[in-house]
Amino acid sequence: MLKILSGEQVKALDAAHVRVQQIQSLQLMERAALAFVSWWDSQDFDPSLPVSVFCGSGNNGGDGFAIARLLSRSGRQVSVFRCFGESASLSPDAAANLEALPSDVENLHWTEFDARSSGVLIDAFLGVGLKGALRQDAKEMVQAMNAFVGTRIAVDIPSGLPADGLLEGDCVKANTTVTFAFPKLSLLFPEHAFATGALVLADIGISDEEYSSFASPYFYLREKDIKGFHRSFHRFSHKGDFGKILLFAGSKGKMGAAVLCCKSALRTGSGLVTALIPEGERHVIQSSLPEGMCLFDLEGDLNRFDAIGLGPGIGVEDSAKMLADIFRRYSRPIVLDADAITVLGQNPDLLALIPEGSILTPHLAEFDRLLGKTENHPERLAKASAFCRQWRLNLLVKGANSVICLADGRQIFNSSGSQYMATAGAGDVLTGMLTSFLGQGYSPEQALVCGVYQHGLAGEIAGKSKRRGTIASDLVEAIPETYLRLNVS
Repeated sequence: MLKILSGEQVKALDAAHVRVQQIQSLQLMERAALAFVSWWDSQDFDPSLPVSVFCGSGNNGGDGFAIARLLSRSGRQVSVFRCFGESASLSPDAAANLEALPSDVENLHWTEFDARSSGVLIDAFLGVGLKGALRQDAKEMVQAMNAFVGTRIAVDIPSGLPADGLLEGDCVKANTTVTFAFPKLSLLFPEHAFATGALVLADIGISDEEYSSFASPYFYLREKDIKGFHRSFHRFSHKGDFGKILLFAGSKGKMGAAVLCCKSALRTGSGLVTALIPEGERHVIQSSLPEGMCLFDLEGDLNRFDAIGLGPGIGVEDSAKMLADIFRRYSRPIVLDADAITVLGQNPDLLALIPEGSILTPHLAEFDRLLGKTENHPERLAKASAFCRQWRLNLLVKGANSVICLADGRQIFNSSGSQYMATAGAGDVLTGMLTSFLGQGYSPEQALVCGVYQHGLAGEIAGKSKRRGTIASDLVEAIPETYLRLNVS
């Protein structure tokens, strides 16, 4: 996984990379520009559209000058707009790239920019080193960029947005942000979605190992990380090896939750899936999911199951006693979602009974019911970290870039998923997947990493063809393809 550093650590990381690789900082800047242009070339930009590049006097501006030079080589009409005066002191690398601009790149002052022009605007004004509020002239530059009627693309971070905290003033509102090496923390906050736009991570050649000397509790989960978290099974494996799981889900009028949980668990690879449901609703499972089994009470040793997931659609009336009974009688980690989390919020004394290492998966409203109302994402993450450390539990803060909060304090931002997953039942699918992985012998961390990423990937696969018409059942049917995409047997 990729460590997410603070804005202040970026300069130290770059310096360490330059020293270890025995290259010049100007070469690293060129790599960043090449990575940006590589992404650009993969997009469907009209080659006839003019490109306007706003460049500051620091290294972010240096990236912009280099990008302008590279884009001009492909025959595009490129104009640079300087966000500094004649007497400004440029960083050495920015000055070198300004000097290297070819003569066919128009070099203008930002006040000469016409926001009514068409085309693409590239924001390379301010980078991650920004501290404090914007000066008045910087605000005017940001406002000029935001008045542009075409497409806005931010280099590394939208100008004016702090790297680590919440925005308090003005910033560029980008349609896309192409960030280098690792995503800056603030780019992952839902409060900044209007400024970040689509997030693209561009590799500039810094290896994961080079982050090891930098301290951070934050990590970013990528596709290439997933295979290493998966268990392997051999050709003599039988259904018992793939886990016997129990899903306490569904109630009268909400049996769809049980069906989605059970089917997603089976699609994820569970060998045997049993649904704990009201006996009067058994025909729903037995007719819609012949591979599933039903249980109508909690008789017997619960530890005969390799994993238990509970909560979706069970209702909150009279559920507290059932939860307490399960917690007392089951010794391994449990997955808790939906109504189970609401019950915990109403009965906080149950928290001490939950088996250590269990996984809680609240959406934002359920999070507030359990941990108290939060005003913003940084506060939410801080509360989640304290909660997980106190109770030795794991918690998933669901949403775009869902955050896996582990009992040891690490917080892992997911990179998969799409807006088309915002549909009823998507959380029930995730509960089935997580429980399935636990039942297959995965640790809670392994189950969360694989389950959350593949849940998001299933959403991407389903959404590619279904778009806004995507429903939770589409996610279930896309789960097998996630294994193919990840090359996991």
